[in-house]
Amino acid sequence: MFQQIQKTTARGKEMLSNPKLVPVQGTLNVVMNQNVTLSCHSDSGSPPVRYTLFKRNQKVSTLNRPDLTPVLFNLTITSASDMGDYKCKAENNISSGGKYSKSLNFTLLEPISKPVLSSPTSQAKKGQNVTLSCLSENGSLPITYIFFKGRQTISHPVKMQKSEAAVISLFINSSSDFGTYKCRAENSFHNNTKYSNSFNFTLAEERNHSQPLIISLGLILLLLVIGFALAIPFFIIPSYKAKKIKSTRSSTGLTSTMKAEESENYVIYTEIEPIKPEEEYVNFSVIRREDEKAEERACATVYSKVHTRD
Repeated sequence: MFQQIQKTTARGKEMLSNPKLVPVQGTLNVVMNQNVTLSCHSDSGSPPVRYTLFKRNQKVSTLNRPDLTPVLFNLTITSASDMGDYKCKAENNISSGGKYSKSLNFTLLEPISKPVLSSPTSQAKKGQNVTLSCLSENGSLPITYIFFKGRQTISHPVKMQKSEAAVISLFINSSSDFGTYKCRAENSFHNNTKYSNSFNFTLAEERNHSQPLIISLGLILLLLVIGFALAIPFFIIPSYKAKKIKSTRSSTGLTSTMKAEESENYVIYTEIEPIKPEEEYVNFSVIRREDEKAEERACATVYSKVHTRD
């Protein structure tokens, strides 16, 4: 009874009810650059009524009605800031402060981009588990994905509420599992369904266990050949030359029958003393004997520092 008295004044005027703000198109899903219409009206109250539309507490437009028929506010969605939130205020001559509607927010629908189908591995073998990922980088959420092999569906619809890839697992059981795979993505955008690229698994080659052994033996043999080739100029040839020089220097008892140029004496034998390998001179002694008819006596002459190398 008290509320009824509040709604009716002495003149028979009735206060307005809270207005209702609704989209005329029946949905809050919109696309960029779309024109939308919002309807606002109070179900009860004494006219005339003044309606004001607000977006984030900022006045957008004001319309008057002589009766309780709805008013229509026309908008154009040009940016993300046009998504909301919207409110409608209704006032008449007896309302104090007016009455407000509930908030209304639009959802921007963005066309999805072509999804990309991928896998961590492109090679597989029989008996192996693999995974496939499908992702559309652009598009309003949620996005629903479906996987195919050829034209056959191989998964239930996977609805993603976040910008993340849909992933399925597969078991490679036979050669037919190496077929062509695709995925399909769609969202609430009208007539917006797109297919991914094709993806094929290739059969991984079975490795022969003897191949690593053969390769290892070949490398060892190659290293041995290289080592031998490097040893020839640094070790084998110098060693051979050293032995040859030592053999020549250690020889004694060299006999000659060649007569001396300035006398009738002749060389019976020579003795060569061994020297160090780094020296280029050798000491040797010549034992000479006088003519046999003369008194037999020996004369030894020592020559030193005779050059022995060309």
